[in-house]
Amino acid sequence: MSILFNPKFRLFLGSAAILSVGFGSAYLYTQSNTQQQISLASVPTSSIITKNLQAENPVKQSNLTSSSGLISASTPYQVIDEFKKYKYSVNGNQILSSAKLPTNKVSFNQKDLLFVLTNTRKYYQDYASQDPDILRTGLLGTAGVSVQDTLKTLNFMIAVLKEDIANNRTTRLQDPNFINTNFRVIKWSAYKPQNPKQKRLRITKYAVFTHTGSRKKTANYNIPIYSLKDNLSGDKFYTRYTKQDVLSGIYEPGGREYGKVEPLAYLTRQGLEEALMQGTILINFTDGSREFFNVDRNNGMSYVRGVTPTAQKRYWYFRKVNAIKGYGYKIDAKISIKPGVTFAGDVLNIGLGRVIVIEYGQGKNKRLKMGVIADTGGAFLPNFYQLDFLAGIFKTNKDFSRYISQLPEYATAYILVKK
Repeated sequence: MSILFNPKFRLFLGSAAILSVGFGSAYLYTQSNTQQQISLASVPTSSIITKNLQAENPVKQSNLTSSSGLISASTPYQVIDEFKKYKYSVNGNQILSSAKLPTNKVSFNQKDLLFVLTNTRKYYQDYASQDPDILRTGLLGTAGVSVQDTLKTLNFMIAVLKEDIANNRTTRLQDPNFINTNFRVIKWSAYKPQNPKQKRLRITKYAVFTHTGSRKKTANYNIPIYSLKDNLSGDKFYTRYTKQDVLSGIYEPGGREYGKVEPLAYLTRQGLEEALMQGTILINFTDGSREFFNVDRNNGMSYVRGVTPTAQKRYWYFRKVNAIKGYGYKIDAKISIKPGVTFAGDVLNIGLGRVIVIEYGQGKNKRLKMGVIADTGGAFLPNFYQLDFLAGIFKTNKDFSRYISQLPEYATAYILVKK
């Protein structure tokens, strides 16, 4: 596969206890809307795109600005799975429609959103030629949205955030009036063939968990996580073995594949299963050090829904990383992401770098939350009815459950596209 589809840990909670509480308090918008719009409106968006792409390790403009992939709204979109195989067709107007954001303030951490937007744009600039999947217009092509539009959106938002942060003010991107003026707002209605009645997106949650582990095998920490050795990465030997084969000791001394992989850390069995599901983990070693690890490559075996984690045949090999990582066609290219502003979604059919606002709650409790699709996962192949929200870093599942009990189970979703 050309994409590493990270597995995620998800926990579903009943909506009754969730929808009444928001993601967190939004900042008040206190600046002059007219004055702030003029400062950016005076700079042509096209020049911002060209300047930024040329200034920061640009990709070929012809790759990114072509609209040849756009699809007529009357033409059914052909949905594909992770192996690029046709699954079914759907009309874009069944899922996408023009809308306006409600007048509630939009909530997000300004610096964290800037971090994810910038890293996502850089992925386009650095890896578009190696990862043609991100150049797919996907379903939004039926609404006339091109890859160039995605870049315009990223560049404009980055420019706004940088200017607002530099001036120590609440960003204009938290003002729905500013958004409705400067962006196309496209409502994304859930489309689930198995449940046609579902209209709002399901918002699942994932996290990075801290685990205690050892650099050496001990009685308590005796289950290794492995890394494929660089000099053997071209050999597909690892695709022959299930998770159960690996746990039987094929890579340990005396095993038939001993020496072909490197043990990175030793965990408990529960720690291993959670690491495989989460994609990124933070290990607190018994020697006092701590490091992030992210899934690198899997054995090519599909994750089977409905099968218990311990019985799954899919197995992931890890690499040490310097931050929480999201989407990327290889481990060294993965996007560094932040909790609270990152969604995992269907990158092949919806697109990388789509800016999403979710709406949930009622009346005075209504909330708007903004984030970026900068990650993906095995549950999104394909998936037009769900997003996975990166909630944070947690010590235990109990801490995670307590935090996400404040978050919505279902939400109305909007996609923002710079006009």
